[in-house]
Amino acid sequence: MFKRFRRLRINPALRDMVRETSLSVNDFIYPLFVVEGKGVKNEIASMPGVYQMSIDEILKECEEIVNLGIKSIILFGIPSLKDSVGSDALSSDGIIATALRAIKDKFPNLVVVTDLCFCEYTDHGHCGIIDHVHNTIDNDATLEISAKQALVHAQNGADMIAPSGMMDGIIATLRETLDSNGFENLPVMAYSTKFASAYYGPFRDVAQSAPSFGDRKSYQMDSANRLEAINESLQDEAQGADILMVKPALAYLDVVRELRNLTLLPLCVYNVSGEYALLKAGAKAGIIDYDRVMMETLIGFKRAGANLIITYHAKEAAKILRG
Repeated sequence: MFKRFRRLRINPALRDMVRETSLSVNDFIYPLFVVEGKGVKNEIASMPGVYQMSIDEILKECEEIVNLGIKSIILFGIPSLKDSVGSDALSSDGIIATALRAIKDKFPNLVVVTDLCFCEYTDHGHCGIIDHVHNTIDNDATLEISAKQALVHAQNGADMIAPSGMMDGIIATLRETLDSNGFENLPVMAYSTKFASAYYGPFRDVAQSAPSFGDRKSYQMDSANRLEAINESLQDEAQGADILMVKPALAYLDVVRELRNLTLLPLCVYNVSGEYALLKAGAKAGIIDYDRVMMETLIGFKRAGANLIITYHAKEAAKILRG
């Protein structure tokens, strides 16, 4: 006697009834990149369908997002002027603060997550204050200005803050700062396991954030280290993170699954630029069924244990799910 698994695959209705993992527009967070100016909508050559947009164009994009049923965006700011400490990120007149106010004024129910980092705002492209003696990032000095940046985001309407710089102690620093300034109910989504990955390549084009020297391997994680990855995330949970994240997603689903087994917190994955660009290139070359591969990839993130997916595919997937 053998088990006939095919009995429950015999027709579409049965397959739908026993499907273990589901995908919904509620799972998606859509990345947006705001620049200064008006009427600006610059497509990124390495990421077809992804744009740098001025605030007026961002508002049009948000209207489309809301109409598709997508409930959240993650916002990245790209200022015209950059300096060594990312001053624009610390100002309520800066690009991220100005965009936040405009978006929340017109779309108060759209959940706006803000990426908190300095790589887009600094002239050197690194994620904080440079330690020139050791030619790396000064961790604790960066924590100080990260706290200031968090208050700018909170005071201008952010619904959630997501610090991506991989500084040790960042979650504890932000939680203490937010709580002591009356923002104890503002959640923090930790980039808790963020690898030093080649999959980020196209993002550097859209965010204009490539390091002017060296790399980020002294603060982002070694892609070979599974145990350290879990330790990083569990430390962020202990420091007060509300949501944990694994970034990138596709090559690190083992980490996603193990972390899912070790935490009760919501878990997010970032389906990064290189993952998106590879599928777009495959579609252009005619070697994959783009829609099917995209949806299979997204369901794979959910099956591995993710609750939320930051993805450039969000609008396309939402249209497919809507039917």
